[in-house]
Amino acid sequence: MTDNTHIRLTLYGHRWCHLCDDMERALEPLRDELGFDVVVVDIADDPALESRFGSWVPVLMAGDRQLCHYFLDPGAVRAYLADIR
Repeated sequence: MTDNTHIRLTLYGHRWCHLCDDMERALEPLRDELGFDVVVVDIADDPALESRFGSWVPVLMAGDRQLCHYFLDPGAVRAYLADIR
C-alpha cells in the first residue's frame, strides 16, 4: 500500500455529541483499510466553526468538501479517496 499519511479528513463535532463519537468510531476501520488521518475538532472551541456547522455535527470534511454529516457515508469517503488517488 502507498503511504497516504498526507491524506487528512477533518471531523467537526462536540465532545459531548454521541453522533460525533459514533462517526469517529465508524471511521476507524476505513482509516485502517484505506490509509488516511482523521483530525477531530470540537467546534465549541471556535465561534466561527460553531456558526458554520452548528447543529449539523458531526460533519466530515476533506478540505472544503463535505463528505457527510450526522452519519458516516463510507461510499462518499471511498469515492473521495478514489478521486484523489
